[in-house]
Amino acid sequence: MGLLDGLLGHGSDAAPADVARELDGMLVPGETVEVAFRVLRDLMVFTDRRLILVDRQGVTGRKISYLTVPYRAITSFSVENAGSFDLDSELKVWVSGRPDPISRTLRRGADIRGIQRAIAASLR
Repeated sequence: MGLLDGLLGHGSDAAPADVARELDGMLVPGETVEVAFRVLRDLMVFTDRRLILVDRQGVTGRKISYLTVPYRAITSFSVENAGSFDLDSELKVWVSGRPDPISRTLRRGADIRGIQRAIAASLR
């Protein structure tokens, strides 16, 4: 991911094994990371059980906010693919109890199908 993509907030795929190591101690035994995206220091992680949003705050990034969304709380989601002239895709996830969707911008080439698979498989 280039610096410009990061500054614009575009996410890029992150290796699930690397993300699992980074979230060591947070994942429950047997929980696996299926798809993950990194936007600068932040992460959007889809496991086989939940969605985890990691928000590093401040200049040093020492303050970290974790938002866990169980898949059962997801009421709907949308994924907009990058078109011919678009440089990015957009993911929106609506969660019960929240008026506005959780929205993230992903750069072209992100595993959009992987996101759809991860969410849809968990909503069965």
